[in-house]
Amino acid sequence: MMQRRSRYLPLFRPVTQEHALGCAVACVASRCAISYQEALALFNRAEHAWTRGYYCDDIVTALARATLHYSFSAFHPDSHRLLLDRAGTIVFHEPCTEYPHGHFLLRTQEGWMNPWSNFPQMIPVESAIQEKIGSALAYVVFELERNA
Repeated sequence: MMQRRSRYLPLFRPVTQEHALGCAVACVASRCAISYQEALALFNRAEHAWTRGYYCDDIVTALARATLHYSFSAFHPDSHRLLLDRAGTIVFHEPCTEYPHGHFLLRTQEGWMNPWSNFPQMIPVESAIQEKIGSALAYVVFELERNA
């Protein structure tokens, strides 16, 4: 019997960001099971991937174009902790030594998809699934639950 993949729980794969500030694009690509370039086309301003990066509302808009219903909020550990275990959740890590411009990561079934896991190395940039994320989370981008 063949198993059907839910559009809500695809088998996420690591996607490497192709631009210095393209971590949001790579997270959308992994979440939607599409290429980085296809995900970039879902964003209003492609040039932001190499100029200023993207904000949570940009991610929500891109995911909506892929027919996924997301929202975002400032991260509060007490009210958002359960979202960190939900595959498909995207978090924004505050700027710090490890991530000077901040960084988006995607929760997968196996851990956290980091689209630039070997930062600051640039040749080649690598993505990977990692077990943990830092504690300095600023925002959470989460899929809205549909009423049955």
